[in-house]
Amino acid sequence: MPWLQGLDDEGLASLLADSRVRTLKSREWLFRQDAPAHWLYIVISGAVRLVRAAGDGGLATIRCVERGGPLGELSMVAREGSYLYSAESLRRTQVLAMPAARCRELFDAQPACRAEFMSRLALELTERLEDLALLTQADAMARLVSYILRQLPPGRAGDPRVVRLTIPKCWLAAQLAMTPETLSRLLARLREAGAINVERHRLVVLDEGKLRDIMLADD
Repeated sequence: MPWLQGLDDEGLASLLADSRVRTLKSREWLFRQDAPAHWLYIVISGAVRLVRAAGDGGLATIRCVERGGPLGELSMVAREGSYLYSAESLRRTQVLAMPAARCRELFDAQPACRAEFMSRLALELTERLEDLALLTQADAMARLVSYILRQLPPGRAGDPRVVRLTIPKCWLAAQLAMTPETLSRLLARLREAGAINVERHRLVVLDEGKLRDIMLADD
C-alpha cells in the first residue's frame, strides 16, 4: 500500500503485530453496510464485491476489489465510523485486517502516511464521480470503454497492453450497469472493430486510439 511505504521497519512491525489475516469462503460477507468500522482491510488474494443498499431495497454493485486493494477506507474519514457499503467475497479470498483505531494513531504520528492516504482517497472519489457521470450520462459502450482504459497498465499507447478479466463477467456487467449479454455483445463489437482481442480471461488492447474514437462516437 503506497500510504504505508513511509513507515520504518519498527512502525510497520508494530502495525502488523496488531493485524491478522482472514480467509473468506466464496460468497461470504466480510462486513455489512452501516456496521461499526473496527477494521481496515487489504485484499491479499481473491476478489471482493462492494455493494450499497439502494433506496428500493436492492443492492447496487459499486466495484470489485482485487489483490492489493483496500476495503473500508472511506470509514476512516466518516464521522460515524461505520462502513458505507457491504463487502462480499466472489471466491476464496484472503484479506489483511488492520485495526482502524491503530491506523488512525499511525496517521496522527506519521503526517506523510496520512497525506498519501488522503491523496489516494481523493483519487478513489474522483474515479467514483466519473463512474456516476458515466452511469447517468453515457451509454453502455462508453461505460465499457472507459472501464477498459482505466484498467490499462502503464506503457506506451502504441503497444498492445493487457487487461486481466479476473472477476466473473456477471459482476463486471453489474458494475457497469448492464446485463452480461450486453457486455458480451459490446466486447464482440470492439473485437470486430479491431480495437481489442479477447483471450479467455485476458483482454488485449490492440488500438487505444480506436477505443477512444468508438467511445466518442457512441457517446
